[in-house]
Amino acid sequence: MGRRVGLLFGSFNPIHTGHLILANFMATHTDLDAVWLIVSPQSPFKVGQELLGEQERLDLVERAIAGNNRLRALDVEFAMPKPSYTIDTLDELRRQYPDYQFVLLMGEDNLSGLPQWKEAARILTENEIYVYPRPGVDAPEMNANPSVRVVKAPLLDISATFIRECVREGKSIRYLVPETVEQQILAAGYWQQ
Repeated sequence: MGRRVGLLFGSFNPIHTGHLILANFMATHTDLDAVWLIVSPQSPFKVGQELLGEQERLDLVERAIAGNNRLRALDVEFAMPKPSYTIDTLDELRRQYPDYQFVLLMGEDNLSGLPQWKEAARILTENEIYVYPRPGVDAPEMNANPSVRVVKAPLLDISATFIRECVREGKSIRYLVPETVEQQILAAGYWQQ
């Protein structure tokens, strides 16, 4: 059996301390060997100044995780048909890394919507899902699924929306994002219309 890798999908707009603590916790406090952060491409439905370009967001993720060999940034969805569906990305990753075993990482808030996803039944039969709690969310009917394991990861209620608002208003984002990410956001003028 190959390595067990957790997959954390997100727009990471921008990546912040909450994402990093969660990814690192999953990579070091569970049976996973690593966590890969999969940066979602530009969605045709989210075009606008709020969502940074995919390459810029990937760059911020790479800066954030530099030096942590348990975390890796992936742009696998950039070359795939849009919109990207989780099942298609899983199929592509299995094709590229046949010896790896992939585990989906998701918040309880996303888990309750999983039955509506493309090929949801296949996602649940072919993959384990490690679910982390979210404030004020309870999804008991999905948590009972044998593929789902609830992991009591520390909760940090930080939102990328809040960080973008701070940047726009010229307020400090120190400690909300890694220092290298903060430097790049300010140097490049992201979200400073």
